[in-house]
Order: sequence, then structure tokens, then C-alpha cells
Amino acid sequence: MPYPDAAAFGDLSVLARLTEELDRFNAFEGPDPAGRNRAAWTEHLGTRLPQEGAGLEAVLEDLRKWIVPNGLRNGHPGFSGWVTTSPTTSGTAAALASTVAGSQRVWVHTFNYLEKLSLDWLKQLLGFPENWHGTYTTGGSSANLIALGAARQWAVEQQGFDPSMTGLPAHLKWRIYASSEVHHVVNRAAAVLGIGRRNVIGVPVNSAGEIDPDALQQRIAADRKEGFLPMAIIATAGTVNTGAIDPIRRLRAIADEESTWLHVDGAYGMFGILDDRVRERYDGVAEADSVALDPHKWMAAPVGNGVAMVRDRDLMGRAFTLEPAAYLEGSMGQQDEVVASPFDGFGEILHEFNLDQSAPSRGVQVWAILREIGKSGMTDRVKRHNGFARHLSALVEKDPYLEQLAPVVLSICCFRYVHPDLDESQLNELNRQLMAALRAEGDLVPSSTILDGKLAIRPCYVNPRTRLEDVDLLATRAREIGDALAQRFKESPTR
Repeated sequence: MPYPDAAAFGDLSVLARLTEELDRFNAFEGPDPAGRNRAAWTEHLGTRLPQEGAGLEAVLEDLRKWIVPNGLRNGHPGFSGWVTTSPTTSGTAAALASTVAGSQRVWVHTFNYLEKLSLDWLKQLLGFPENWHGTYTTGGSSANLIALGAARQWAVEQQGFDPSMTGLPAHLKWRIYASSEVHHVVNRAAAVLGIGRRNVIGVPVNSAGEIDPDALQQRIAADRKEGFLPMAIIATAGTVNTGAIDPIRRLRAIADEESTWLHVDGAYGMFGILDDRVRERYDGVAEADSVALDPHKWMAAPVGNGVAMVRDRDLMGRAFTLEPAAYLEGSMGQQDEVVASPFDGFGEILHEFNLDQSAPSRGVQVWAILREIGKSGMTDRVKRHNGFARHLSALVEKDPYLEQLAPVVLSICCFRYVHPDLDESQLNELNRQLMAALRAEGDLVPSSTILDGKLAIRPCYVNPRTRLEDVDLLATRAREIGDALAQRFKESPTR
């Protein structure tokens, strides 16, 4: 009998025509059309809500002709902007499979089981303690929020209160300490948790971009005199500006002295621990109270895949419990070894440890990637990308018109074009225009940042498609475009 609904069901073989278009998109041939074609695709797509549906075939046609070809090329081999990339095939296949067959991560089924198994694999991959408890999130923002929510629960419990039940005591004032280079999602987490953005204290960094432990201790001591209590210290394992790694072991010692929580934000850089050239910089991470990391960055899982891990499972549960509900726990069947129906039990308990009750199955993506390439494949990728940054650094060092602006630690290399006849203001404008020219060409898309008032070109290598020749080409084109712009600046100094 037909289904009584206007939507199509089953017959997913029709998606084969769409995957052909996706393969063409992933070839990244020709100039990037999305920006140049914006007027055309917005005109075609920007209609009023249809009163009568056009049917599945019309949807597929729009996807093939208008939407996919004008999509985002952040998987292009020359894309090295920000800390993002597009997913590899195994993660994409797993995401599609979970959309159809694992649309909820709860209950007794394979996708639920893979949530826990994949987190166990991540702990084994990164050398984390087996007893840590992890949860999947939508990304680094929510992973840091959940970890700091656990930190809040712990800190306030030490004062004899339960913040998850009664809120923050009005007579207590709190501070969170991190380097001045900490990602701004931490400030937002503090706002959401009721701590306040202004109570995230940005501690000065040294010339390598790492937090100054002495300055941290001095600031905590001064704040205690003003009645503030330290809720957490945050160590960043890979800042998004330069890839700097804070001295985690030293921060662990300070956290112990101050009887406070140590959180490690490794959303970008945690996988750097796989590279033996920098592994010692992660010393102490296994003694942290919580960590955040993003499989959708260096692991190239589909976007929307973050992880928070906390040492104390029960504490995390107290912070994020939903509390039992008749329609939920009350509807479960007998929790026998033999489950007659997948809906007789929750399977692995997931909804008590994060922000979401209903959520997609994300663990299958991580499982698929590690099943495909293993620890060795992930290690090779991290070492290759860190090597790309070092290779670019060497090219910059050799070129008198290129200047490196920060030490290379992980897979970020910050540099700029320089010319002796131009002042700092002109150099900043020149490098801004250089960035725009690179993006317009479409084959190379780094991002930029500001370091000590200087605009830096900032490639971050996490894209698994990037090749050494793409790294070489960036140095070559930066010099060639810079030379052309410098000549124009000299001819028209006010430009």
C-alpha cells in the first residue's frame, strides 16, 4: 500500500544521479563559481514558499544544477583557510548511513553502540585514560561549553552548593583563566554558564604565543584578594592564530596549587599529539580534568562533530542530567540481557551528559574514518600537515620579500610579504589585497590574522587533499602578487 504522505520514501537509488554531481564538484575543476554566479542562483532559488510541491525530481534537479555546483570549496587542495575542511568519503558515507538507519543515537542499535566504541578508539588514539567519559557535540563551541559546565559543577560543589539544581550562589564570584590567545568560544561559554564574559581573564602570552604561568599565578593571587575564586584554568593545545601550545604540565601544577579545574581546549590541535616532533608539548594532558577536540577539523569528519571528555563521569552526569521523565524512562521495557525490541532500552546512555536529547549518530563517522585509515593513517596526516607548515617556513626564510611572523609549532605558518620601500600601514594594506587576489584566483585560499599589529597570511593545513605542490604554489604566488602590488604602491603611495 502507498504511504499517505506527499513526500517520497525509499528508492534511494535515485541519489546515484546526485552523487555523480557531487563527484564532479569534488574534482574542483575550473574557477570557483559560487561567488561569481550568486545573482543567478539566488534568483532561481529565492522564490516564495510553494503552495503545491514540485516533487522529488524537481528537488534533485535543483540540487544537481544549482545547489551543488555553487557549493563551498573548502575541500579544494589549495584551501588552507581557518581550521576547516570538507569530509573524506568514509565519513560522508557513514553520515549518510546514519541519516537513514541511525537517525537517533539512543536505543539499542549499532549506531548507538558505535558512539561509545568510537570514543574509546579516540582515547586509545590520543593516549587518554580509559576511564574518561566522552560525549559527542556539535563542535568545539559546545564541547568547551560542556567541559566548562562540568568545571562549574565541580567548583561550586566544593563550596557546598549544587549549581545544576539551585544555580550559582549570589555571594560567590568566579573567574576562568586562559591565555589572551584563547578561542572566543570560551567567552561565550562563560556567558551561557552565568559566569560572565568579563570574568574570563586573558593572561599575557610570551613571544611564542604561550600563556605566561608566572603572570597567571600573580593574577589569581590578586583576584583572590578581591574575593574571586578560580573556577577553571584553560590550557590551549593549538591556538587558532599560530598553533601555540600552552605548557600543560605547568598549568596542571598551578591548578593543583589553587585547587581548581584544568581544562584543555584542543579543538584544533589535540591530534598534534600524534606527531613525535611535538608530542612532549602535550605532557600533562592525560592529567587534565577535561578536554575538547574536534573530529571535524583534522580528522575531516563531516562538520558538526566535536567531542568533550571529562575525567569524572558522575560529575558530568550531575551537571547535565535531564532527570527521569515518565514518557522517556517510564516507557522503557524490561532491561534484560536479551532485548526483544531495540526500543526496550536506551543502549549506551548518552543524553545525560550533554546539551541534546535528540541527536544524530556522530560516532559512526569517527569509527568509519579510523576503520579506514587506522592510527597510522591519522598519524601520517598530522605529520604531513605539520611538515607542510615547516616546509613553507623554510621557503619564507629563504625569500627576502617574505617574513615569518610567528614560530611554527603545528600546521600553521604565519607570514607576510614585505618591501623595504613600504611602511607598516602600506604593508598591511598590501597583504590584505594580496589575500583578496589569492581568493579571487580560487586555487589558493589561506586565511589571515593580526599579529603585533601586522596582517599575516595564515595557512592552516588540516585538509587531507592538500599536496606539497600546493604549499610551494602559495609561497610562489604570494611573492609574485606581492611584487606586483608593491610596484603599484610605490607608483601611487596613497593607494
